[in-house]
Amino acid sequence: MAIGVYLTFRILDIADMTAEGSFPLGAAITAHAIVTGVSPLLATLMGTAGGALAGLVSGFLTTKLHIPDLLTGILTMTGLYSVNLFIMGRANVPLTMDAAGKTLKNIFTTIAVGDSTTTTIVVGAIFLIVVIALLVFFFNTEMGLAARAVGNNEDMSAANGIRADNMKIVVYMISNGLIALSGALMAQTNGYADISMGIGTIVIALAAIIIAEILLKHLSFGMRLITIIGGAIIYRLIIALVLEWGVDPNALRLFYAVMLTVFLALPLIQKNIKQAQQRRRNTQAMKKEAK
Repeated sequence: MAIGVYLTFRILDIADMTAEGSFPLGAAITAHAIVTGVSPLLATLMGTAGGALAGLVSGFLTTKLHIPDLLTGILTMTGLYSVNLFIMGRANVPLTMDAAGKTLKNIFTTIAVGDSTTTTIVVGAIFLIVVIALLVFFFNTEMGLAARAVGNNEDMSAANGIRADNMKIVVYMISNGLIALSGALMAQTNGYADISMGIGTIVIALAAIIIAEILLKHLSFGMRLITIIGGAIIYRLIIALVLEWGVDPNALRLFYAVMLTVFLALPLIQKNIKQAQQRRRNTQAMKKEAK
């Protein structure tokens, strides 16, 4: 999820609100497919494709209709709420048993390698390795480099013959496809898909990204994707620690917002501290020269 948000946030410089709709979309499509008898792996891929289509819609609204990025995400996210309800038929779809009372399989029970925790870690690691490998490969191809160039300097990219609008749509699709993949896996881990499971997605993902960027700077694209995984783990550990301190779970959303605000403000705080230290050194140097 965080890797998907990173693509639009850092490559296109957009905090895409579509994430809060594509995350439950992936869960909804996957849950509906599994309940109707589709294999878990194919259902997961279907959920991913659904997220890519959501990204296509947002990319089209932004590039072709010239709707501002923020409004585009909000429009798509709002529309996806109804779409997800239509797909699931109700607000919550359990993935434990079907209507006949038969136990449903998911991707974690299909690829069982021990207890549930071990299986979740192994399957998650496999998906992460595949996703990062494919992303590194793609963004080092001619099309991937063109997409990154559009994010760095759209006018210069257009001057060099790159179709900026098409590249933006590609990034939107990949980003939301990955976010939907995360939702599909989360639904199978939890054993249900819920209409409200995407709330706060963008905040959680941005927190993981900012933590990763604060810890390690100036990394290659592939290494940055790996550090985002570390940032996500650290973020969840912080939340677990907060709950251990006895913080009311109802206050977690507020804590998410405050923590992200602090993380986003850290670069400015660090810059101000460095400037203050430099002014202090300059003042001391001037005093010595005066003496």
